[in-house]
Amino acid sequence: MNLNLSHITTFCNGVLHGDAAGFSPQHISIDSRSLQNGKDTLFFAIKGQNHDAHRYLEDLIARGVCHFVVEHIPEIVKDKATFIVVENSVLALQQLARGYRKTFDFPFIGITGSNGKTVVKEWLNFLLSPKHLIVRNPKSYNSQVGVPLSILAIESQYDFGIFEAGISLPEEMEHLESIIQPTYGILTNIGVAHDEGFSNRETKIAEKIKLFTHCSAVFLKKNTAIEALLPIGCHKQTWSFEDQSAAVFVTQKKKENGTELTFNYKDVICHTQVPFVDEHSIENAISCVNFMLFIGEDVAYIQKRLAELYPVELRLQTKKGIQNCTVIDDSYSLDYPSLKIALDFLEQQKLHDKKTVILSDIFSSGISTDVLYDQVKQLLSRHKIQRIITIGETIGHYLNKMPNVISFTNTQDFLQQFNLQSFQNETVLVKGARGFNFHEIVVVLEEKNHETVLEINLDAISHNLNFYKSKLQPQTKIMVMVKAFGYGNGGYEIAKLLEHHKVDYLGVAFADEGIALRNAGITTPIMVLNPENSSFSAMIAYNLEPEIYSIHGLHAFLKTAQEQNISQYPIHIKLDTGMHRLGFESDAMSALCALLKNNNFVKVKSVFTHLAASDDRNFEAFTQVQFQRFETLFSEIEKVIPQQPMRHILNTSGIFNYPEKQLEMVRLGIGLYGMANSETERNGLENVSTLKTVISQLRTLEPGESIGYSRRFMVEKTIRVATLPIGYADGISRAWGNQKGYVTIQNQKATILGAICMDMMMIDVTNISCKEGDEVIVFGAAPTVTEMATAMHTISYEILTGISQRVKRVFYKN
Repeated sequence: MNLNLSHITTFCNGVLHGDAAGFSPQHISIDSRSLQNGKDTLFFAIKGQNHDAHRYLEDLIARGVCHFVVEHIPEIVKDKATFIVVENSVLALQQLARGYRKTFDFPFIGITGSNGKTVVKEWLNFLLSPKHLIVRNPKSYNSQVGVPLSILAIESQYDFGIFEAGISLPEEMEHLESIIQPTYGILTNIGVAHDEGFSNRETKIAEKIKLFTHCSAVFLKKNTAIEALLPIGCHKQTWSFEDQSAAVFVTQKKKENGTELTFNYKDVICHTQVPFVDEHSIENAISCVNFMLFIGEDVAYIQKRLAELYPVELRLQTKKGIQNCTVIDDSYSLDYPSLKIALDFLEQQKLHDKKTVILSDIFSSGISTDVLYDQVKQLLSRHKIQRIITIGETIGHYLNKMPNVISFTNTQDFLQQFNLQSFQNETVLVKGARGFNFHEIVVVLEEKNHETVLEINLDAISHNLNFYKSKLQPQTKIMVMVKAFGYGNGGYEIAKLLEHHKVDYLGVAFADEGIALRNAGITTPIMVLNPENSSFSAMIAYNLEPEIYSIHGLHAFLKTAQEQNISQYPIHIKLDTGMHRLGFESDAMSALCALLKNNNFVKVKSVFTHLAASDDRNFEAFTQVQFQRFETLFSEIEKVIPQQPMRHILNTSGIFNYPEKQLEMVRLGIGLYGMANSETERNGLENVSTLKTVISQLRTLEPGESIGYSRRFMVEKTIRVATLPIGYADGISRAWGNQKGYVTIQNQKATILGAICMDMMMIDVTNISCKEGDEVIVFGAAPTVTEMATAMHTISYEILTGISQRVKRVFYKN
């Protein structure tokens, strides 16, 4: 970036404090946790509702960052760095990007819509890149901060910039339009995504097309209502399957392995084939061709490139690997911006001290190969990667002098020559350009499981955490429950994410769960809710903090502390105010207070209770009784201990229903995983877990036949039946069978027929076009876990925690 601090201060509308001489930032950052922060970083301290990056400036200065954009200068770092003081850090970041964008004069393509933005962007890049230099925002960096960060990463002139813009609330698109300043606009499919942020669908459409305010041409599917909203004077190039008045008239014909598309545009007739049959992929491909026809790409070139289109993988996936490794699969694309994202994800998700990165040759667009690989070497050094495996002649040439680099010419050489047994107890990032077929590396590194997987959306977990944090005062601490293997979703990986988000406490049920987290490298304070007296020594050894709920337990812990000559060890006192499960009741308070008074072996870190019915407003009077009982019992403890402990009483539903009682800390449980008891609360959450399997076999059955054990389902008419490799041993209750439950295939319901077996179930696919190997959703968006729980007269907790450990967990981040 060819900007000095004086330019930046002007763009940001800020006031400079400190030395501006000689500094030109090479890296713009808003994440204090990133290992990429260093002496060449300009850090924007963003203040949100539940986070404030100003708290981490001292740590950043200690790590070498010297230049900051801030809303105020904390006293503790005054005169220790150079600061640009602004009114709002997010607006300043946007203003800087807006000013920087004006230094480039090549055309920008702005893409928006409800669905397909990222796919169209990635496909358009693929289709145009052999003939044009392209710059684009990485993956889904389409937000109010993602777009400016992407603009600020541009380093030279290009033929086209392709930038997607996503919004969830009114008035957001005006900011993004002024930053991207698109020459051309592409509108993809308009669907239900983010409808909740707008009064109606029409309002959302009107907001989205503000991206095209100054475009000279806009490309979209024929829609007269939307066309009427577009700026007067801009060229509107529409396409349609039905309306021959559209600029591009398209006909389609489904083939066995794809779809034949014929484009009629002016005097051009273009016959093409795409390797997809689904509606969304076909429309996304047409959006790309519509633009290519406009800029005059020849028919033969369009035909060749379109036939080579591929499914766009939008997510980084964390998978369990061989020999106790963790594999991060990002094996389909590689450029410098996406490498930075992947390395930050590696640091966030690593479960081992050792880190290995497998990289292919890197696409260099717009900058010299020497400069690109010099940046890559600096990036890998900052992340302290212990082993680097390069595949490709170019990357091998440039990185071969780095320590711990092993080079191969191609992927097959690596697979044939490298000793896979050398991968032991490490986190491995596999990141390569599509042509290098790195998915073959992932296959050999991934631990083999059967074809049923539970996918965990880490972005949804982050969203749900922030949803509940938005209900809290900034000073309120938060404990998050990761007991029972993270409610069935995976304990270590979720704990790493929560530690990345700097939650204050993690909660587990038993000591062995906490010990496993410590062994995985988790350093966040951990409270053990149901400690056994026999585990106290181990808990002390692993710095785990026990819940104490009885006089007997307190005596046992004090004895252990005394034997180990420990003082001021943190404990958490549980009071029973009405749950009647565990905790001190009023008749035990005298004995409890006598033991705590003047006791130097322990320190009461918190006092808490558990609400019995915070999810049910019908019991609000009883919940208020629990609040009062807690205050009465707490006041007795408060009198006999020297320090003021934290108080916490609210669980997930309590946070939502009784925010006025949040006290010093709250405990978040099932809500993190997207489950809630009220519809209003559920509407603010995102689905975290999706259980998937595949079709093992298809058969047609005639009347008189039966399905499954005890002939529970009798065939009355000719039906087509699919067998799935998932059963009650995987955690699917038999109560969901016998025509009560269903799965979905291609968004269509398929009823479960007969009894669910130990390892299999059978479903009715008579009216669904499907084949063996097709994906099946067992739960997720439909059916939801809540829907299943209601039908089986149980709770969502039981379904989630019941998913067997033999079901592979795959963690992903968009």
